[in-house]
Amino acid sequence: MAHKIRKSLSPIIECPGAIPPLAADDLASLADMFRLLGEPGRLRLVLACFDQARPVTELAAASGLSQSLASHHLRPLRDARILRAERRGKQVFYALADDHIRHVIADLAAHIVECDDQNQ
Repeated sequence: MAHKIRKSLSPIIECPGAIPPLAADDLASLADMFRLLGEPGRLRLVLACFDQARPVTELAAASGLSQSLASHHLRPLRDARILRAERRGKQVFYALADDHIRHVIADLAAHIVECDDQNQ
C-alpha cells in the first residue's frame, strides 16, 4: 500500500510503503549507514559510483581524495553494503550495492534541491 505525502506547493509523492519493523540492531545499522554517508569524502565516493562502476584511481580523482584515503573510506562503505567491489584484472571497481542505495541517494538529493528551490 502506497502512502501519499503532500507538501505545500508540491505534487503528491507516492511512497512505496510503510517502514518495516526495526529491531534495535537494525536501527543501529540504519544509523551507521547515515553516519557513513554523513562524511563528505565518503559521500563524494558514493556519488561518483552512482552511474557506473569505477576503479579506485578514478574514485580518488573524482572525490578529491588521495588514493590511500579513498581506499580507506571505501572499506566501511563496502562493509555496510552501500558499495560493492568487483575485481577486474588488477583493478578493483566499486559500484552502488543495489537500487535501494540508488533510491535513497536520489531521493535525498531531490529533497535538498526541492527545499532550495522553495526557499528562493
